[in-house]
Order: sequence, then C-alpha cells, then structure tokens
Amino acid sequence: MTTEALFQTDLPGLELHARGKVRDVYAAGEFLVIVASDRLSAFDYVLPSPIPDKGRVLTQLTIFWLDLLRDVVPNHFVSADVSDYPAPFRPFRDQLEGRSMLVRRAEMVNIECVVRGYLSGSGWKEYQRTGAVCGIALPAGLRESDKLPEAIFTPSTKAQTGHDENIAFEAAAKEAGLEVAERVRALSLAIYKRAADYAETHGIIIADTKFEFGFAGGELVLADEVLTPDSSRFWPRQSWQPGGAQPSFDKQYVRDYLEAIHWNKQPPAPVLPEEVIERTSEKYREAYRILAGKEL
Repeated sequence: MTTEALFQTDLPGLELHARGKVRDVYAAGEFLVIVASDRLSAFDYVLPSPIPDKGRVLTQLTIFWLDLLRDVVPNHFVSADVSDYPAPFRPFRDQLEGRSMLVRRAEMVNIECVVRGYLSGSGWKEYQRTGAVCGIALPAGLRESDKLPEAIFTPSTKAQTGHDENIAFEAAAKEAGLEVAERVRALSLAIYKRAADYAETHGIIIADTKFEFGFAGGELVLADEVLTPDSSRFWPRQSWQPGGAQPSFDKQYVRDYLEAIHWNKQPPAPVLPEEVIERTSEKYREAYRILAGKEL
C-alpha cells in the first residue's frame, strides 16, 4: 500500500533543530525527534517530486537494523511510538507515524564512517587512478563491482554542501582523535560484517555503506540512519556480475532518468514523471520487504 507523500513536515510551535536534504529534526528537551520525509536528492539537489513511502522505509529499516545490531553496538534510539514522544508532538501523529524516531541527543563524531566490501562508486574511480582507496592499497586487476579480499574502512569528510570527500585514516584520526577513530573503525567493520552476512542470506549484497557515530551520555553510540538504500549500495545477489555497474535498490531509476534527459545538474531540478516516482518507491519498499521479511 502506497501512502500519500510527505515533502516537508509542518509542526507549528515545535522547535526545528535542523532540516537536511531528507530529514527534519525537532528539539524535544533532552531528546530529538528525527522525521524522514519523502524528499529525494540527486546530484546534490533536492528534487521537487517526493517519493511516496521513502521516509517510512528509511525509518523502519533503520529501526530493524538497530534491533538486529544491538548486541554489537549501542545506539541512540528511544522509541518510534508517537505516544512516547513529548506531549506537544502528539497532535502531529499523522505526519510522524511510521517515519519518525525519538532519539537521545548525541555529540556527533565529525567523520563519515564508510565501509566497502565491493569496489564501486568513488572507491572504484579512486582505484582506477591510484590502485588504492583512501590510502589502502588493493590488488591489481580488480574490476568494477568486484568483491574486495576483505572489507575496508574508508572514511570521508562531512561536507555541509556538495560532496563528502574520501580521506585516509590518518586524516580521520586527526579530525576525530586517534582513539575515537580507531573505535569507530573497529565498530564500523564489525557492524558491516554482521549486516552483510545477514543480507546475503536474504539475497542482497551490501556493497558499501555509511555509518555515523556520536557520544550520548558519554557512551559511543550508532546514530542517524543505518543501512538504508540512501546510505548504502544494495545489489541483488542473484544478478551480481563484476565488470560494470550493478542494478540496485535505491534511486537508480531517478539518476538514470536525469542523465537521459541531460539535466545540467543546476537548479531548478526537474519534476519527475509518475512512472519514475512509482518505480523508485517500489524499489525502496522492495528493499524493506526482502531485508525485514515483511511488508512495509
């Protein structure tokens, strides 16, 4: 069942803490309420056409993974039941139900924690130039989408605008402190292994993914979205064929459409045709269905 799309929340009287490309974050005393809208960004621009159910998939899949990984790493999640939210939020249940989380505030570690198990995206481009990714030398002769001998931790900067940039571990240690960088590296690799092993038994390859960590009450916790189609490359295992790009469970249809119409990647971003919106929405729902083992 597809629900009506939510492009942007409107919660009068509540303090908007931050608004990102996809999420609207509200202050809730010692907590935050993170709301995943149905906004979609491509090539660094938010498109005017929302994708129905996208925000619900991002939220419900994150909650699924946080539960599965709770013995590997603590997290900032408190509740997704709007009845548990502070009273001023409850009148807005129609905008919050199924797409929001009450979380502990965390002081975020200022690096993106990327783990790659396969060679794709910016990692593939860097490997073609240098034979390495983020300073990690890889075997010669690898093809696009090849499985790496072992998963690698390839951190990046957190860009406020434009693209994040891949950095070597030494640069990440300088940014976050050596002890914290070593802890998030170990945690990221452990989380990836657990998640990738699980996903593979359900027919999905997690080619790479991005984690965020923060300190809540002095404890290092996994935060923000976790192992979603927005933060990861999910490939169907059955059709995996190294040597080129792979089909994936994300906004691929949107990117393909924007390339096909030769959009110059400058504002204003184009409105998407209904067919592209529907197929993208179905891809997000399919990823949830396969991984969580139930319908959204």
